[in-house]
Amino acid sequence: MHTRFNPKYLPASLAMVVLTTAVVPLAQAETSGDDRWRFQATPYVWMSGMEGQVRPFRSAPTAEVDKSFSELMDSLDAAAFITGTARRGNVVLQADLTHAATSDSTPLPLGLAANVKVRQTSATLTAGYAVRADERTGIDLLAGIRYWDINAAVQVPGLLSARSDSSFVDPIAGVRWRQMLSPRWSSVAYADVGGFGLGSDATWQVLALANYQATEQWFVSMGYRHQRLDYRDQGKRLDVALSGPMLGVTYRFGAGRSAPL
Repeated sequence: MHTRFNPKYLPASLAMVVLTTAVVPLAQAETSGDDRWRFQATPYVWMSGMEGQVRPFRSAPTAEVDKSFSELMDSLDAAAFITGTARRGNVVLQADLTHAATSDSTPLPLGLAANVKVRQTSATLTAGYAVRADERTGIDLLAGIRYWDINAAVQVPGLLSARSDSSFVDPIAGVRWRQMLSPRWSSVAYADVGGFGLGSDATWQVLALANYQATEQWFVSMGYRHQRLDYRDQGKRLDVALSGPMLGVTYRFGAGRSAPL
């Protein structure tokens, strides 16, 4: 049995992350010359499909979920995505919120079918330090937490109805690479990994973006993202993946550089 992280310790955990990955390195590092906070916010559309396996409790059937983006749109209940970044000198803070809810039906033996509903919300908070930051290239090392709230329901008409609600916290570590390509074009690559059996068995994601600077404060971003979660506990199984293209609009404020933060 895994040791689960109690969500009531979320504020203390976040404070520890910030202190160990941001404040201490800042105190030890040389001054970068930019002591003003810079911010950006990016609402985005994630044109993702969803696939995986869901079992709400030990005796329930395992249901397959496999939807392309177009299929997901046909049965989409709700979706919301937004991310934000703050930077001061070499210190960087990031937050990301994703929410997706879908319904599906999967065949079972004897001509039966299981109706499956999955609602997945994740909130990621990280703090880190720029190990490289110049006019063209930035590399950030990050650590933090990802909070999950996942609700899964399986119904076999006439036979059973089951529901499972799971909330847990994963520690994560990540790296972010920003690169100027031309005066108006830049790229961002990001990857993180976490879980380690403390919340989920494993969680990880990768994304790559190309950014176009439309004005001094506005950017348009295009790219691709894949996120996976493998959570198992006392017979429950939530092994799901979201992946697909992204399109976002970034608003940057405060003292800034020519590329997104």
